[in-house]
Parts: sequence; structure tokens; C-alpha cells
Amino acid sequence: MLVTRPPVVTVMGHVDHGKTRMLDAIRQTEVVKSEAGGITQHIGAYQIHHTHDGVDRAITFIDTPGHEAFTAMRARGAKVTDIAVLVVAADDGVMPQTIEALNHAQAADVPIVVAVNKVDKEGANPDKVRQQLTEYNLVAEEYGGDTIFVNVSAKTGEGIKELIDSILLTADAVIDLQAVADDDARGVAIEAHLDRGRGPVATVLVQRGTLKVGDAIVAGGSFGRVRAMLDEHGENLTEAGPSRPVQVLGFTSVPSAGDTFLVASDDRTARQIAEKRQAAERNAQLAKARKKVSLEDFMEQSKISTLNLILKGDVSGSVEALEDALLQLDVGAEVDLRVIHRGVGAITKSDITLASASTAVVIGYNVKPEPQTAIFADQEGVEVRFYSVIYQAIDEIELSLKGLLKPEYEEVVLGNAEIREIFKSSKFGNIAGSIVLDGIIRRNGKARLLRGGELVVDNLSIESLKRFKDDATEVREGFECGIGVGNYKDVQIGDVVQVFEMREKKRA
Repeated sequence: MLVTRPPVVTVMGHVDHGKTRMLDAIRQTEVVKSEAGGITQHIGAYQIHHTHDGVDRAITFIDTPGHEAFTAMRARGAKVTDIAVLVVAADDGVMPQTIEALNHAQAADVPIVVAVNKVDKEGANPDKVRQQLTEYNLVAEEYGGDTIFVNVSAKTGEGIKELIDSILLTADAVIDLQAVADDDARGVAIEAHLDRGRGPVATVLVQRGTLKVGDAIVAGGSFGRVRAMLDEHGENLTEAGPSRPVQVLGFTSVPSAGDTFLVASDDRTARQIAEKRQAAERNAQLAKARKKVSLEDFMEQSKISTLNLILKGDVSGSVEALEDALLQLDVGAEVDLRVIHRGVGAITKSDITLASASTAVVIGYNVKPEPQTAIFADQEGVEVRFYSVIYQAIDEIELSLKGLLKPEYEEVVLGNAEIREIFKSSKFGNIAGSIVLDGIIRRNGKARLLRGGELVVDNLSIESLKRFKDDATEVREGFECGIGVGNYKDVQIGDVVQVFEMREKKRA
């Protein structure tokens, strides 16, 4: 049975731009007061109800402690979010973490709604925010683009209703909100921790099916039986359908954020699945440690047609110059280069996480990572390249792009032979006694048959080639030979056997 599920929304933005306070205004609760410095300490997931076009609609919000957590889940294969709400303070404008957040959302191909917060503050300039974000392909509808911008004040509540309406409009326009409800549950673990009194506790998001108390459950390499389920208010639930976030008690160990979960038929099956997943994870980590995704890999793997890059440099001017030069590279319409994130300063763990999730190579121009970040890059199988000369970077990346091009082939005629006699052989079929008019005739070569200059058949192969009674690998111009073309029988005296091969074209 298909049901319409609530959209799942992740709130992102620069630190202290009001993410949690805006969620607080949406939920009309007092979360902010209990959190240190107003900065989110843990991932929470909440569901709210809103009347939209006269219909009661639910929306699930995931409050991440940063876009790193969002991308870390994506790196583990978890597609959690339908829509990203990018919170930008109207007085501060676009800040470095704003750019990081939107790059992470765009890399995940998630629709973005921009909430311009703190419009009640002195010095607020919402129009400036709209202008700044046009540089990052977020063009407001009023500027002729397709991104919804909403002016809000989490403090006064201004624009909150309009923001929720905009989220639902975006969801209805671009997302398939249909999900199977009458099936065993599947979904994602968003957050998990060990509670001293209750044991392992995991916040999970049901993505399809219905999770019930008593179900045998597997999340990553953890398993157990659902002993209890709690909603965001601490109320006990007996079941949870698609897009519903719940806290689950009953795991034997703590899952990881981003682990996918499923319901098994019984405890024994759950344990077996968990053990297989643990083994697969160990093998994946070993393989990842052995093999990085490098520029050379991109050259060899023709199935990859997009090269994703993350650029970091010592000053903004050099990063912009490198990006401009790279985006001007043109090696054909078949391949593409995408700069999914750029920034100034040392290469960070966040850069490595994004690269891992997006199969990207990190380019450092006059910057290097901290030792711990370099170790993390090795663990994640992410290659980091360092350059101090801009043209060296451009040359190497251009070679990589050319390596992504699918090879082009051209036909080269090797030679022609005219049939002078036809002999029948019980072993080889018809043998065409021929003289080579030009070029060479090669055994096992591709061939076609011409009659009066017109094509008779095109998909032949030189299956046997003889000089008198001896086998030959090739026969040159002016010499006689016996040509066998297998079971093809419609050969006549005067026909021409043309031998050719397909050669890869060199690119300029």
C-alpha cells in the first residue's frame, strides 16, 4: 500500500545564524534554552504538523550539528534528506560555513530553500543575501531563478508560516512523496549513543514500511529487538511509518550515524545479517586503505565521465584563478569537470568527508592538511594533490579529463584481394584462391565482400589464410593466397575480399 509520506528536511547554515532557534520557532518548543551557547549538541529529528491549503501536513526536520554530519551519512550510502533549508543571517550575510553547507547540499543534489533569518535586527539586508547567493547558483525567484527565498525572524516568528509553506510547495513540485507502508521497515540511523540506564539508544528515520515494537532489527553491524520506541516528546509509540523519526531501545550495541537499518524475520536472522555486514565493513575498510581514488584512476576508468574537485588555497585570489583556469578546459562534450567546493585555508576533515561522499579529488594550492586530516584522508581513500605552480595543476587535470573521454575509432583498410578461383574444403568451407591487389591480407582480420564495387556482406572474418599448402599470418601485395571465410558460401570469381581493422583515433 502506497501512502504519501512527509518530506524530510535538513536545516543547515553558518554557526550562530539561528538554525536551532528557527527550528524552535517552527516546533514552538524551548530547545534553545537547554543547549550550550545555542549551538546544537546532538542530531535531533522532529516531526511537526502544519495546515497547508486546508490540509493537515506533517514535515520531518533533522537538526544536524553541521553539514559534516549530513555528508558523513551520505558517504555511508544514506540518502536521508529530501530538502535542505539553508539559514543565512540577514545582518552577517554569506559566511564561509554558509558556502560549505550549500556546496554539501548541491553535491548531494538536494533542492535548497533559503531562509534569510534575523530580518528584525538592525542592519539586516535580505537583498544583499540574495545577491551574494547568485554567485553560487542560488538565484531567487524574484530575480528570475528557481530558488525560493523566505525572509524570517526566528525571534518574532515573522515568515515562519511562509517558510513551512515553501518547504511543502518545493516537496510537492520536485519530490516523489509516495512510500510503501505495509511492509517490513527500512531506514537510516541518524544518531546513536549509549545511555547508562537504557543501554544503546538510536534515533532512526523510517523510510519505507512500518517499524513496530517487538521487531527484530539490524542497523549496520548492530542488531537487537525493538524493546520500546519514543517520539520527540518522549512518548511511547507502538509503530512508526515512513518519514517518522523515533528513538529505538533494544540494540545490543551502538549503531553509527548513517547506518541503514532493516527488519529481519527473527533474532537469529538479525544476528546473521549483522555479522555479514560487520565482515563486509571490515573488507571495505581494508580495500579503501589499499586503494585511493586518484587522478590516474579517473584516466583509466572510462565509465566515469565527471571529475569532481575540491579546491583549497592559501588566498582567495589564487583559488579563484585556479578555478577559472580549470573551468575553461575543454576536451569535448562527453566529459565534465565540477568544482563542488572551494575555500581558503588548510584542508579540513570536512573537505575529506565531502570528497569521500562525492568521489572527488582534493587539490591543495600552497596549503596542506593537518597530520590528523591526512590520516583521515588515507582511511577514507581520498587522494589529496598538492601544487605550488598553477600550470602544473592545470596540465595534470587536463590529462585526467582526456582520460575520461571514451575512445573514438576509425576504420583503416589493410588490403584488397581479388578472387580468381574457388575451392571447396570439408574442413574450411569455401576457399577463395586470390591475389592480393594492394596492402596486406591478415589472418583473423575483419573482412567484407565486394562485387562490382558494391558491398555484398560486411561482417566476415578471415578464418584461414594459406600460401600454397602452408598456413600464413599475412600475405602481401602481388602474392597469391587461399582465403577461408568460414561458412559464408556466396563467393564468386571476380569478387574482392577487403580486410580492415578499427583503430583508436588520437585526440588533439
